[in-house]
Amino acid sequence: MSNIIRIVLSSFLLIGTVALFWFGHWGWGILGILITILAWVTVFFNENMLIAQWYLRKENMGKAEQWLRNIKNYEKQLISAQHGYYHMLLGILESQRAPLQSEKYFKKALSLGLHMSHNIALAKLSLAGVAMAKRNKREAEKLLAEAKKADKNKLLADQIKMMKNQMGLMDKQQFRYSR
Repeated sequence: MSNIIRIVLSSFLLIGTVALFWFGHWGWGILGILITILAWVTVFFNENMLIAQWYLRKENMGKAEQWLRNIKNYEKQLISAQHGYYHMLLGILESQRAPLQSEKYFKKALSLGLHMSHNIALAKLSLAGVAMAKRNKREAEKLLAEAKKADKNKLLADQIKMMKNQMGLMDKQQFRYSR
């Protein structure tokens, strides 16, 4: 459903809710407010992405992918602020199957723009993991530093520390094999 239809529908719901209050139907008016809020939320947040995020939190990758695939043309179905998040969700799903293939999604998400600092940190941390897998230590260190800087609330501090430890182990292995 396009956003214009959602806005028109939400506006009619708001007018109907005001009319319910006007005529003294307070119970139905309160229910109307809840439905109107839900309709307005779907203008700014696509329901397919919300449900996919819920399934990602439940670690049900199959269902999350199914809901994301319902978005056929993301440029028309989503507002521009959601384009980066759509690609980030695709990157998270792809990283479960083929980690090296997820790089393009995370780069696209960063180029389209992510507004929350912890999401930027997650995308950069994921890219650092891909760079590490490709044995590109310099790029991985740079991305880890950027992820640490973007992680203002320290939500990913443990993962960043663990990846730094893995890079240290990688250095020891290279040193051992080079002898």
